[in-house]
Amino acid sequence: MKFIFVTGGVISGVGKGVAAASIGKILQSYGFSVTIIKIDPYINCDAGTLRPTEHGEVWVTDDGGEIDQDLGNYERFLGADIPKKNNITTGQVYREIIRKERSGKFLGQTVQFIPHVPDEIKQRIKEAGKGHDFVIIEIGGTIGDYENLPFLFAAKSLEIEYGKENVANILVSYLPIPKNVGEMKTKPTQQAIKMLNETGIFPDFVLCRAARPLDNIRKKKIETYANICSDNIISAPDIKTIYKVPLNFEKEKLGEKLLKRFGVKPLQTPNWTAWQKLVDKIENPRKKITVGIVGKYVDIGDFNLADSYISINEALKHAGAELDVGINIEWIDSKLFEKNQKKLDELNNCNGIIIPGGFGSSGVEGKIAAIKFCRENDVPFLGLCYGMQLAVVEFARHVLGWDAHTTEIDPNTDYPVIDILPSQKRVMEKSEYGGTMRLGAYAAVLENSEILKNYKETGRLDRDALKVNELKKNPEQAFRLGILNNAENVILERHRHRYEVNPEYVEELSKNGLIFSGYHVREDETKLMEFLELPNHPCFIATQAHPEFKSRLGDPAPMFLKFVRACYL
Repeated sequence: MKFIFVTGGVISGVGKGVAAASIGKILQSYGFSVTIIKIDPYINCDAGTLRPTEHGEVWVTDDGGEIDQDLGNYERFLGADIPKKNNITTGQVYREIIRKERSGKFLGQTVQFIPHVPDEIKQRIKEAGKGHDFVIIEIGGTIGDYENLPFLFAAKSLEIEYGKENVANILVSYLPIPKNVGEMKTKPTQQAIKMLNETGIFPDFVLCRAARPLDNIRKKKIETYANICSDNIISAPDIKTIYKVPLNFEKEKLGEKLLKRFGVKPLQTPNWTAWQKLVDKIENPRKKITVGIVGKYVDIGDFNLADSYISINEALKHAGAELDVGINIEWIDSKLFEKNQKKLDELNNCNGIIIPGGFGSSGVEGKIAAIKFCRENDVPFLGLCYGMQLAVVEFARHVLGWDAHTTEIDPNTDYPVIDILPSQKRVMEKSEYGGTMRLGAYAAVLENSEILKNYKETGRLDRDALKVNELKKNPEQAFRLGILNNAENVILERHRHRYEVNPEYVEELSKNGLIFSGYHVREDETKLMEFLELPNHPCFIATQAHPEFKSRLGDPAPMFLKFVRACYL
């Protein structure tokens, strides 16, 4: 295995995740097998209990991991499903070391920071990298953070163990352009390189993030002060779309330089034609539409936080690129509609509305009001997870006349059309919140419907059928995912929730015009509703799953493709 460590300098959020994903995409284009690992230095064991405004979106893997959002970019760029073991946190490392110590695995040794913590980190990196030519490891945070030290020590230790010819280090650093000066400043990057050197790590490449491209004067400054060849100082300016980053890196021949650094020859000649066409459509679309995302995690202090729904944002771009349609996103705080119902008229400025996932009571009535507006005014609507649940609540209230709600908000409602799973009720009683939701990929059987037609047209149904047949070879896994032996039209989507459409009300809701297009079969053979749609509406669709987690550039999620198409027609 060849290891590439990606670290960050000056500020967080500089784009290490996109850089790591782009490097992986480049190496993949040369014919190599690549995987990417994200190291999060926080003491949380995973991202599952983190509020989206605290750390961005929680990404969900097929095998049920609640992970940092950077794994989303890894999957979107590599076109691969990455398992939860590819996310390493300080919490996981110390929990495992303490578990081993308590069970006597260290045979009476004194358990210390060195060597036991770096050894555990290295073991996890090697385990996640098995079977791949290149393993890219992104270390979260920035150089100089106290919590990064164990991971930097492990990186240096891997270099000693495998030899410098098998380990490379890349620093992604920010070069500010202060308005009062009007000049790009290299000093913060010089300081970041100096701090990295103090850990015994000397970067082979520096990716320079800035508002503008890096010029030769700045390159020479970094080369002189940091002793790095200017050929390996790569410009990484702001661009319209992250999918252009690997193309920009290749303009400076980053792939060739990396392979030369490792003494490896390409296995094939890269072909970026298809990728370039999709990027061109994102940058210069034939048509443009506006999509309103009505959520609750849209602000933090005085700032909007699009990272809370980053996968939805990217899934819309994927669908737009496929249809040659540009997507303008309006972030709408659902709480505004609770304060002033007249604000709902502003939804007329949008070609379509998405109600994303979420938890808790804040903004719920505003979301329900937005759903009602879409249903009654023929505005294209896509509901995701909580968005589907609230669509059921809205239909029960305003079509059937029930005083309905979800028991998450009102445990004593007369019509609990959304209720907690029995298994989740036991979990909540024990206050076991971390990693205990219905997580990861689950099977759903699609009924004859517009949604089934959409999954067929995109080829997704056939591809999932191949996965389903493979999973059937492991009966235990197939049982957990709810895969039925003789079922047809089975798809796999990822989930993250505790509440479901209450099976007691499905028949009555269906009689009154709400179409449940797909279902999952629970272990006790109860059918759980996974998809819904309304007839005689331009596009009113929803799912209990999170299809945005499976969307890729060149392979958009079927639900998003159907929604975007309805928005511009």
